[in-house]
Amino acid sequence: MALRPKYITFDCYGTLINFDMAGSARRIYADRVTDPEAMDAVVREFSAYRLDEVLGAWKPYRDVVESALQRTCKKLAIDYRDSDIEQLYADIPGWRPWTDVVEPLKRVAEKFPLVILSNSMVDLIPHAVKALEAPFHAVYTAEQAQAYKPRMQAFEYMFDQLGCNPEDVLHCSSSFRYDQMTAYDMGIKMKAFVNRGHEPLNAYYEVNDIPDISGLPGLLGL
Repeated sequence: MALRPKYITFDCYGTLINFDMAGSARRIYADRVTDPEAMDAVVREFSAYRLDEVLGAWKPYRDVVESALQRTCKKLAIDYRDSDIEQLYADIPGWRPWTDVVEPLKRVAEKFPLVILSNSMVDLIPHAVKALEAPFHAVYTAEQAQAYKPRMQAFEYMFDQLGCNPEDVLHCSSSFRYDQMTAYDMGIKMKAFVNRGHEPLNAYYEVNDIPDISGLPGLLGL
């Protein structure tokens, strides 16, 4: 049976935009980390610390990334430089959509209002929205919500702004840890896991598994 949400809500970076924080880290630390296994450890620890950093009180995303970099370098005994965060943060506006995103998104937007809920900043998100090309009904950031996903406060902010309930949306994300687990806990019944290989599928959370955004129209009977 085709899903019929009032809104389709999306995680942005990672799900729609190729979130290449790992690529940036590999480039920036290439002069200090020459062993491939050691570089893999940098990427892994950096990812883990970013998640830890967003679980507390809200702070600007630059501070989230900077602290995660510093903690990674401390743990792995790598020289941290102030230029590291400057280089990495400057990469974000240039990140582009996955190749499967733009056309299916435009198709879906003809029938359903699209919404973004992103762990981003008000000054960063317009770069991503412009690159996606599709019309969005609303775009909400962690800065506006004063909370990052996976915290419920971020989702609550979105529902309050839209004037809707969890059962009214189809939420799409490539991450269980940032989105799908909280969506399940909040009572979002319609969920699409965009299986980009970041995390393994977990059937417990009752998601519709699609390989990429090209699978979204099929869920909606389009």
